[in-house]
This record gives sequence, C-alpha cells and structure tokens, in this order.
Amino acid sequence: MLDLERLVPAHVRRFEVYTPSRPDQELMRLFHVDHLHRLNNNENPLGPPPEAARIVQGFPPRLAPIYPSGDAYVLRQILAGRFGKSPDQFLVGNGSCELITSVIKAFCVEGDTIVTADRTFAVYEWVAEFSGITARLVPLRDFGFDAQGMLAARDERTKILFVCNPNNPTGTWWDTGTLRRFLDAVNGRQIVVLDEAYFEYVDQPGFPNGMNLLDEYPNLIVFRTFSKMYALAALRIGYLCGSPAVVDIVRRTHVVYSVNSLAQQAAAAALENDGPFITRTRAMVAAGKDRIKALCGELNLACQCGEGNFVMIRVPVADTLLYRKLMARGIMIRTMTGFRFPGWIRVSIAQEEAMEEFCGAMRDVLRP
Repeated sequence: MLDLERLVPAHVRRFEVYTPSRPDQELMRLFHVDHLHRLNNNENPLGPPPEAARIVQGFPPRLAPIYPSGDAYVLRQILAGRFGKSPDQFLVGNGSCELITSVIKAFCVEGDTIVTADRTFAVYEWVAEFSGITARLVPLRDFGFDAQGMLAARDERTKILFVCNPNNPTGTWWDTGTLRRFLDAVNGRQIVVLDEAYFEYVDQPGFPNGMNLLDEYPNLIVFRTFSKMYALAALRIGYLCGSPAVVDIVRRTHVVYSVNSLAQQAAAAALENDGPFITRTRAMVAAGKDRIKALCGELNLACQCGEGNFVMIRVPVADTLLYRKLMARGIMIRTMTGFRFPGWIRVSIAQEEAMEEFCGAMRDVLRP
C-alpha cells in the first residue's frame, strides 16, 4: 500500500498546488466566445522581433534529433559581448523559474530563510517553501519594496534577498540610490537577486541597470528574461549574470540541456537589432496605459500604473466575478486575490483593438 504520509516531506504535503489556466481553445469553448484577448500574463503581442521570428519559422527539422548546447555556449558569448562581461558570468535557464530554483538550491538548505516582499512575483516564495526553506515576506510600503523592512527581516539563517525591480504586479521600482544603499547595508552577508524581468520596458532616468553594479557588488545576481519584452515566452528562456565565483556555485546545481536549441537561437537573434522593436513596444505600452488611466478616471476606479507592460485596477466587485464577466466577452485578465490583492485586477497592455475592447467591456460590466 502506498504510504504517502511517510514518503512525502511535511513541507511538500502542506504546499498548495498551483493550477494554470486551461488552453485558449478550451476556455473559448467554456465561455462561448469566438476570440480571446490574453491580457493576463504580461505577454508582448507584437513579438517576437523580426530576427527571432525568422529563426522560429525556419528552424530546420534536421536539428530536431540533436541535443542543444548544454550550456548555451553561443548565446552566452553573445550576452557577454552585449554587456561587456565574461561568458562565464552568464547562466541560461528554462525561464527565470528554473534559475530561481538553481539559485535557491545553490545557497540554501532546509532551515535557511530567504527574504522578499509579500506581494511580488510569487515563484521566489513558492520555490523556497516547497524546498523546505522559509520565505520571510515583508509587506509592501506604498506598493513598493520596503528596503529597511527587508533588512530587518533577515536572521542568521538568511541566505538570499529577492528584489523584483520593477515589481510585478505593482510596477513600483527602486532608483539607483535606493538600490545602492540597500546593497551597501547588506554588505555581502547575503546573496541579493535583482530580478529585472521588465527592464527593457523602463525608460526612466534614475532607473538602475543591475549589470553596471556587478563589479562593485560580488554578491549581486541579475535576472533577465526573453519572455516579456522579446516575446519568447513559449520557448522559455532567461538568464542570470553575476560574479564568476557566484555563477560557478549556481552552475553546480543547474541542470544542463534544459534550454532547447530553438530557444537559444531565437534569443540570440532577438538581441541582434532590438532597438526599433523595443521603441515600438514601449510606444504601444504608453498608449495603452493612457487609455486605461482615462478609463479609470471615467469609472472612478483606483489605478496602480507603474513601470512594465501592465496596470493594476481596484474594482468594486469581486475580482473573480469580474474575470468571469470579462471572459464572457472574450477578454482574459489576471485576478489579484492570488497575489494577496483581493478586489484588484492586473491588465497586460496590448494593441489598440484589444485595449478598446477591454475598456468597452469594463464600462458595460461596471456601470449601473
């Protein structure tokens, strides 16, 4: 007889399963709609960049039986050239989720702690908890990470501090001075992970570039991804950059061959000529945010509009109820109860047609 009580560790038994949404075609069937605007996962509807799109369309079947480069050798060379680093400072993963897992495995054992915010990208907390690591969650202050609160939350078993900049889902961010003061206060006693998943969306003076701080702070690890701006989410590819010594440690816990050949080639191509693509995407996001802010003013809704390609809106009904009503109109948004923001929704910015349809649906649903 299978004895799961004995076989499964207690911290795994008490962990709740995350249930992803069903495939689009299945959702369209369930909600009786003939289209679906995906405004729930902060995807870039413009992408991928033309150079990457050509790689995806032309991937030769003869390469399918051949294993990929186990350590993304070519892509790491390209990243090194792009950022003026050594290729050994980069580690490529199957999305940032795999990299988060590798970093936690590299530095933490059961009984250790990590520190992050209570309402941020949830995978830091999830990976820690199902690994038997305690996640200390510091409340946001004015929707932003609380630097002093994070420093105070550390204990003798704290190994890693996770900072999401800009924060998902609030879009708040630390400027260079705040980040430097935080790193100075940590003073190398913990690893600091700076997750810059939405870095390419930000065009603000004073926004820090973590890559420029790595030489000064050898305990800093910077995360970037090709899922957001570069619209390669389906291929699952991201990377981290840090000091050679720290990356060498993380590499020991990282599974090789986890990133497929198509993802590696598409990511490399995406970096070739990304300037015009980034400019075009930022323009789409700026126009979409203006439209949503106008809608919130019209409907008297609170709006948290920061950096990144998303906006949070406080709604006067249950966010789960609003989700169902919008789905019945072919619009999928993210409910925020799971992010510990009950009564809020997060909306990914998309092209004009989708934004117009979203605004119209909100008026229909929320107006008396």
